[in-house]
Amino acid sequence: MPRSIWKGAISFGLVTIPVKLFSATEEKDISFRQVHPEDGGRIKYKRVCEKCGNEIPFAEIAKGYEMPDGRMVILAGEDFDALPLATTKAVEVVQFVAEEDVDPTYFNKTYFLQADGPGIKPYVLLRDALIKSGQSAVVKVALRSREALALIRPKDGVLLMHTMLWPDELRDGSFAAPPDDVTVSDAEVTMAQSFIDALAGDFNPEDFTDSYREALEALVQSKAEGVPLAEEPEAPEEAEVVDLVAALRASVEAAKKRREEVESAKAV
Repeated sequence: MPRSIWKGAISFGLVTIPVKLFSATEEKDISFRQVHPEDGGRIKYKRVCEKCGNEIPFAEIAKGYEMPDGRMVILAGEDFDALPLATTKAVEVVQFVAEEDVDPTYFNKTYFLQADGPGIKPYVLLRDALIKSGQSAVVKVALRSREALALIRPKDGVLLMHTMLWPDELRDGSFAAPPDDVTVSDAEVTMAQSFIDALAGDFNPEDFTDSYREALEALVQSKAEGVPLAEEPEAPEEAEVVDLVAALRASVEAAKKRREEVESAKAV
């Protein structure tokens, strides 16, 4: 069982629900060291002050905020300790909303909420009430001395909490929109819909794997064993396609063939 990273309480009206917080995700990336290729020695970095040139121990490093005019405002540990968010352990419910009303772009990180001690019954109460009402709870929470919006929702018998970005942390993406004068024909849209239908299905995350990570792991293993990797056949170069309908028609046929191959493999 993983260790909890935070303990506090959800304020559900006059009901208090003691909870523990656990990270719901972990990245499965391969970690590399920076090394000297001639002897494999690890590269180390020193923390050096740009003004005096002295190496500064980590314990003596403070945080500084550079003002627009170049002045540096230095904040010590006691400055952060004096902020009200540093000690708050309350998750305040501020609103109930339908989950689909929240743009997923706001979601930052996902956590499991576990009832702590006497919090089991009110935990179940909140969970079941959210399920029956079809609502999710918008809350404010302080994690790692930073206040965040979050969404609490039930899933598989557990309450999940998704921390969210603030509105001013989302960038305006209007620059990426195509020009209004670019249009497509009904035939092109119809064929695109056919391609969508050919690949439509239930989302099963277990059906997908990280091919790049698998290839990287195989490369590391082959290097460790001194055995060269088998060469992968080069993918054929795709010709430039001007006719969108023809391209989509070929895509539909390829998608149908790929789906048949997958279903045949599952049946074996």
